[in-house]
Amino acid sequence: MSNSLEERGFTLIEVLIGLIILAIGILAVAGMQITSIRGTSFSNSLTQASVIAQDRLEFIKSLPLNDARLDTGTYNDPPDIGIFTRIYQATRNANPNFVNIIYTVSWLEKGMTHTVSFRTIKGR
Repeated sequence: MSNSLEERGFTLIEVLIGLIILAIGILAVAGMQITSIRGTSFSNSLTQASVIAQDRLEFIKSLPLNDARLDTGTYNDPPDIGIFTRIYQATRNANPNFVNIIYTVSWLEKGMTHTVSFRTIKGR
């Protein structure tokens, strides 16, 4: 039997280069996974804040127009829910039959403050 080039296996250098390329690919996928997890966490917080704001805004809209909670001013809406801080602002214009309401939910994530706001007008 003769030892020709077609019968030779991989050299150690070829195997090491293949392993290096594979390791770089795996590290890239791991980096994308971390980014994906962070995005999912923010998305979850944003969804919760939106649901809280919509729910509370609907409650405030159900109040009678002469309720003191609809007088012009900025109000805390305690208690805070988990990581979320809630405030709303009511503004009565010249027409007493309407109130502008802005409901804001804020939270701190990764050292940054994020907010979601919804606006509506309550009338008779």
